[in-house]
Amino acid sequence: MSHYVVTGGAGFIGSAIVRGLLRDGARRVVVIDNLLTGHESNLEEVRACVEFERADIREYEAIAPLIRGAAVVFHEAAIPSVPRSIDDPAPSHEVNIDGTFNVLRAAREGQAGRVVYAASSSAYGDTEVLPKVESMAPRPKSPYALQKLVGEYYCNVFSGVYGLEAVALRYFNVYGPRQDPTSPYSGVLSVFMKAILERRSPTIFGDGEQSRDFTFVEDVVELNLRAARAKNVSGKVYNGGNGGRITLNEAWALLQRFEDVEIRAKYAAPRPGDVRHSQADTAAAVRDLGHDPRFSFEEGMRRTLEWYRGQ
Repeated sequence: MSHYVVTGGAGFIGSAIVRGLLRDGARRVVVIDNLLTGHESNLEEVRACVEFERADIREYEAIAPLIRGAAVVFHEAAIPSVPRSIDDPAPSHEVNIDGTFNVLRAAREGQAGRVVYAASSSAYGDTEVLPKVESMAPRPKSPYALQKLVGEYYCNVFSGVYGLEAVALRYFNVYGPRQDPTSPYSGVLSVFMKAILERRSPTIFGDGEQSRDFTFVEDVVELNLRAARAKNVSGKVYNGGNGGRITLNEAWALLQRFEDVEIRAKYAAPRPGDVRHSQADTAAAVRDLGHDPRFSFEEGMRRTLEWYRGQ
């Protein structure tokens, strides 16, 4: 029986893809996660419906049997942080480059049907032109951005040289329930959520006018499922964003409005490696994958805030 594999399936996005697969009728879902950044609690309500394997993608012999024969491998496992890759580049290199090579090798040798790879919009770096189009020359500004770009190149090479079906999705600042706000490397919106519920000021690095194409996690799940099914997309890269742009100051102001409070943010020096503006051109994903984001920023933020409130 063909099955689906989600590497990093106990993480924020990976666990959402697991739930999306189950909703979509998948009968067998194998989760690979070493719990370095993921949490088994993210799978709590579906734990009985999946096969959880605590394994590390840096160890080929451990993951190869789990990937063998999979219909689709959703490769989400990563150390997903620009600051962390700058502070401690070796582990992120090993996971994001060596680990990705191992996943692709295991998929090819195990005759998996397709790999859908979680790439990153950080590969674009700071380009003056917005929105960012897949045909732009990459300008990575951090080890993380470069590592995720190398993964894209590996997908393309495995597709062209070995015939492995592989497609890459460049995520644009994904947010939503289960994003961990406790790490110093956490996504900014999860930090904002925790701060607003605790009625304290968040720290914004820079002037807060930097903008992001914030994308609700359920739209990313749907894009992954579409990428798994689409025809004639192997070796290609697609933007996985909404096509909009919100500043950090606007995001914090929205949360204050939701809660009917006024709490000024604190500002600190910009962080090295951070991109000033990010916005996706989604035309290719719409055309080839049927990408159709359903959640506005306001609706996604409302749903996310209510989830955090429940925690």
